[in-house]
Amino acid sequence: MTRRIAICAPSTPFTRDDAARVSALAEAEFPQLELDFHEQCFASEGHFAGPDGLRLGAFLECANDPTFDAVWFARGGYGANRIAMDALARLAPEAYDKQYLGYSDGGNLLAALYRAGIGRQVHAPMPSDIRRTGGEAAVRRTLGWLAGSREGLEPSLTDGRPAAAFNLMTLAMLCGTPLMPDLSDHVVMVEEVAEYHYAVDRLLFHVTHCLAPVGIAGLRLGRVSDVPENDRPFGSAPEAMAQHWCARTGIAFLGSAEIGHVIDNRIVPFGLA
Repeated sequence: MTRRIAICAPSTPFTRDDAARVSALAEAEFPQLELDFHEQCFASEGHFAGPDGLRLGAFLECANDPTFDAVWFARGGYGANRIAMDALARLAPEAYDKQYLGYSDGGNLLAALYRAGIGRQVHAPMPSDIRRTGGEAAVRRTLGWLAGSREGLEPSLTDGRPAAAFNLMTLAMLCGTPLMPDLSDHVVMVEEVAEYHYAVDRLLFHVTHCLAPVGIAGLRLGRVSDVPENDRPFGSAPEAMAQHWCARTGIAFLGSAEIGHVIDNRIVPFGLA
């Protein structure tokens, strides 16, 4: 049976050439999937894939359409938080029976939907990963998941505890807002990209102090990639930073996770896999 996948861009724009590459990969290897790129993916207004109203409208069209089985975010960047609250108020019953997939800035929508109990949220590679060297492997992982494969799951998900995965900056910005879900008893996985080491430490300070009172099951650290070179070394690696702040706040540090802004980014369904 064919599964229809709607693709929209809640944050920043995509290109038609890259959409064609993703569609060609799906047609060649996953004939049971039908990808439908919303025209809004290719809109551009300043930083965004069109103004807030256009991005909101496209997401609602995809989510509320009963003929789609899943909504896949085209790419991250910034902007999903600007439409998330308005989206929740206008989702139809049809939106509750879908998967929502993405990561990075898309974590704002995943968090909001998870908090509201709408659909099933999945941290997963996005169409934009096709741009990375070897990025077909990342896109193929999500296409495989949508086609029913479980080979792309994050390996630690076998421990039977609910999980959630976020970009570290995105999670830090979610803390204290109406978009933040209840992560009590969850294994929380975080990753970061293009931030100085001191900024990563600062983010871990904030996030651990926000999560400790909630009673999460523990923290896992994914990849911290594309770190800019500072004028002096920070003197501590990301794993040591995570261990430090987990120890200070009483959170169990559970080790690494295979997530991040890299082609090895794995699948993490929110809740129980």
